[in-house]
Amino acid sequence: MSEKKASSKASKSTSAKTTKGATASAKKDKTFTAEERSAMKERAKELKAEGGARSGKQDGEGEVLAKIGDMPEPERTLATRLHALVKANAPSLSPKTWYGMPAYANSEGKVVCFFQSAQKFKTRYATLGFSDQANLDDGALWPTAYALTKLTAAEEKVIGALLKKAAS
Repeated sequence: MSEKKASSKASKSTSAKTTKGATASAKKDKTFTAEERSAMKERAKELKAEGGARSGKQDGEGEVLAKIGDMPEPERTLATRLHALVKANAPSLSPKTWYGMPAYANSEGKVVCFFQSAQKFKTRYATLGFSDQANLDDGALWPTAYALTKLTAAEEKVIGALLKKAAS
């Protein structure tokens, strides 16, 4: 092979490797948003704390209230009211943070429901979500998340019933 062809072949190979590496790196950077990466880091801290000496309800309540206190309005008001609804309608659930969000877990420590701030993930509305641990099964189709923009007496009544059923 001539020197010119070998040089050209090596150049293409290096260029291909660089392009592939740059593409893989670019894809990796776009896989998760900054907000998602932040939530994952918070979850890693939570798991580390759960593995430590901490034993649940009081510490969890303080952490949840701190997260709620950090939220901007009107989400702080929504989350505060939701926290009160959980305590009143599903007292068996323990507050804890989950991916940096207020959440409520069963006696096994598994999250049953959670509040997701719209600000945290730059979405249009906050969400009240239920995990597969919630006892909401109704036939072959049932909702697991609800958009939440405000809480009136009507929404509070529906949420209270959902919480009672989920925690049963």
